[in-house]
This record gives sequence, structure tokens and C-alpha cells, in this order.
Amino acid sequence: MIDLVAHLLAFAVGTVVFLSAPLLIGYLVRPSKPGAEKASIYECGEEAIGSSNVQFDLRFYVIALLFVVFEVEVVFFFPWAVIFGTTMQLADTRLSDESRIALSEHLLSEPAGSLDLERSISAASALQLGWLGFADLAVFFGVLLLGFAYLWKRGDLEWVRSANPERNLHSESLAKPYPSTVALGESI
Repeated sequence: MIDLVAHLLAFAVGTVVFLSAPLLIGYLVRPSKPGAEKASIYECGEEAIGSSNVQFDLRFYVIALLFVVFEVEVVFFFPWAVIFGTTMQLADTRLSDESRIALSEHLLSEPAGSLDLERSISAASALQLGWLGFADLAVFFGVLLLGFAYLWKRGDLEWVRSANPERNLHSESLAKPYPSTVALGESI
């Protein structure tokens, strides 16, 4: 127990030293030349115009959240691809006995040398597991596509839309045609 506390304490001290050392060295080495240009607000190379208390459109947050949700969901495809690839290799009937045992140990997370040919995964079982995994991913991907279609149909993916809800639903039927000729000073 004392070894654990000593290791944790050493790790904490090392972390503080390695994080604060560059900051301290930078503070001591860098020149200090304050000026009006350095004190001005810098925003992507553009001059700041207006107040900083601007309300962002909520659609920005919705689209950002949707991006994060769908990106996280795509991460779930990687472990599936690894398992599916291993099962499809095991489904090959031309696979040697040594390779079948090694792949079975890898898929079942068994220590090396713990399986024999009788306890390894057969080609038929691997094919069945592969198709089951494919069906599982198809259902998962289908649910994602349904959610995406729902959001698209609802209009959450449109960046610019009308404030009038009826216009959003029937934008083509409510479109007002422009007159072909308009005299100067005349309003439309």
C-alpha cells in the first residue's frame, strides 16, 4: 500500500513539474514589450466589430451536436470491423489448423496455446457468427439512417430557413414570383 501511495505521489509531483517548468521558463525568457497593438482584440485576423454579447443561432448548436453524435456512432464500427474480419477469416474452409487455433484464441481472448483444434471455432460457426454480426450492424446502421432521415425531414439540417413554419412545409407552393419588369422607384 505504501508503494502505491509513493508511486502516486511521485507521479503527481512529476506531473506538476513537467507542466509548470515550460510555463516558468517561458515567463523568464520571453521579452515583455506591451503595446496598444498587442492589447487589442484578435479574432482570426479580423477587427472586432460590435458587442461580444451576440446571440448565436440555436441551429449552430443543433448541427454541431448532430455532428458529434454521428461521429461518435461511427467509432462503434471499428470494433465491429475487427471482429467481423476475424470471423470471416475463420469461415474460410481452406484455413490451416494452426491459423484456425490462433484466430480462435484471438477472437475468444484466450491465452496462446490454451485451445486445441476440437475447441476452436469451426468454419460453419464462424460463418454463422459473421452473418449475425452483419445483421446486427445493419440494424444499428438502419437506426442511424432513420434518425438522420427524421432530422432531415424535420428541417434541422437546413442552415437557413424561414421564420414562418408554413413556408418551411410548403416553400414551393408559397413562393411568390417576381414581376418581369419593375420601374425605378416602384416597390415590389
